[in-house]
Amino acid sequence: MSSNDLDALLRVTSSTYRGQTPPDIAFGAYEGAVGTLMLAVTGKGIAACSFEPENDVYELLSRHVGRFIGPDARRLDPVRRELDAYFSGRLRAFATPVDLTLATTFARTVLQKTMAVPYGTTTTLEQIGESIGRPRALRAIGNALASNPVCVIVPCHRVVREDGALGDYAGGQSAKQHLLNVERRTATAG
Repeated sequence: MSSNDLDALLRVTSSTYRGQTPPDIAFGAYEGAVGTLMLAVTGKGIAACSFEPENDVYELLSRHVGRFIGPDARRLDPVRRELDAYFSGRLRAFATPVDLTLATTFARTVLQKTMAVPYGTTTTLEQIGESIGRPRALRAIGNALASNPVCVIVPCHRVVREDGALGDYAGGQSAKQHLLNVERRTATAG
């Protein structure tokens, strides 16, 4: 699906539900300090906050979650406001519920442990492996983090290598470093 096709589909979907039923999945972009994040909110919570291209996220959602996808500011704007507050250092914990529908069962386990990593701190693959009773599953844990559908909000950026190196990140190492810097600055400020 080309970008023009997706834009046309979203315009048609948007005009279709004006004054009627909103889409099952609210879909849109967020422009922030680390680049563009594609957002998707379901009835359960945020299902995507992704660095992946718009078309890729849209197709993944339509295959695994539902086909009635479109813009819905009423559901997207609260997430955008929380992201703004997070990037400015005013928010340490997201209130938006997380919907891990796009993650595998194993990835959900890993991502839930990641959500427990305190703001402004880091952990390692090894520590996550120990905490879930899978100390040798480092590659699988790394893959689960790499496929995190809800970046930033599910803080996989807080997982670093055992030697302290940043390691890989879907948004790139500079984005990961920026997120860690925001948290460290805020955490040390009070």
